[in-house]
Amino acid sequence: MAESRGPNGRPLELASGHYKAAVYPAGAALGSLTWRNRHLVLPLAPHEIPPAFSGKVLLPWPNRITGGRYVFGGAVHQLPVNEPETGSALHGLVAWQEWAVAESTASRAVLKYRLMGQPGYPFPLDLRATYTLDAEGGLLLELSARNPGTAAAPYGASVHPYLTADGASVDRCVLDVPARRVLGGPDSPGRPLPLGELRDTSGTPLAFHAPEPMAGRSVDHAFTGLPGGEWQVSLTDPATGFGALLTADGSQSPWLQVYSGEKMARRGVAVEPMTCPPDAFNSGENLITLAPGGEHRMACRISAVVPAG
Repeated sequence: MAESRGPNGRPLELASGHYKAAVYPAGAALGSLTWRNRHLVLPLAPHEIPPAFSGKVLLPWPNRITGGRYVFGGAVHQLPVNEPETGSALHGLVAWQEWAVAESTASRAVLKYRLMGQPGYPFPLDLRATYTLDAEGGLLLELSARNPGTAAAPYGASVHPYLTADGASVDRCVLDVPARRVLGGPDSPGRPLPLGELRDTSGTPLAFHAPEPMAGRSVDHAFTGLPGGEWQVSLTDPATGFGALLTADGSQSPWLQVYSGEKMARRGVAVEPMTCPPDAFNSGENLITLAPGGEHRMACRISAVVPAG
């Protein structure tokens, strides 16, 4: 009898020091990450359809393409619209596909996927997601893409973890985001706005710098004005001092989407380092063009915020 499998595939279990993680072949998704059995991302059960793209990799574009329509290389392309409420093509083409396991060890998992050309995105890509767990540094997530085709391809990348302070309500947690600018205001969450809507975060409800709890504040916005080198976003529970820290590089990820997790009962905050802003396939802002044979890489790290003492 054939082995039964859930919608995420068999998890790849990783461990190093006090850290443990699970990675699923479906969407090369991060299924769990713990430090001393305390959760750093919202966990996914093997038979649970991941809600709100939880843990997924977002390729070959992150966020939204308005109307699913864009022009590239002089040709008009139309993608399926999978977010009816905004009329957008959301989060790429590989989040629900089964990736092949290229390597699996006690602390490292490598998954790969050949994206074939298709209507709306007629560009083949060789994609790779690598998860490496380290006892000191936590979990390193690396994404790479290579264009094996004969024409240049538009490209963007992100990941979609929901950081959590071991399941504590977001309302009592403190979120720290080192971004100086944001697309839109509090009244325009989850919308692929034009770059002309960029505003300063200072003095607005979308400035997450001070040690104030998240109670009463919601966010689903794209941020920029991040440090050009290493930048970090943290979510901590003041009651315990425990939390999660995401570290990325501004040279690779000059944009960041933050979502306060209303679809996840506000138990975690989506922190998505992005190579480009929403609708980059139309604006061209920070859009990566992969020439034939060209490659791109990006990385981020998730680790524990450990209470003093």
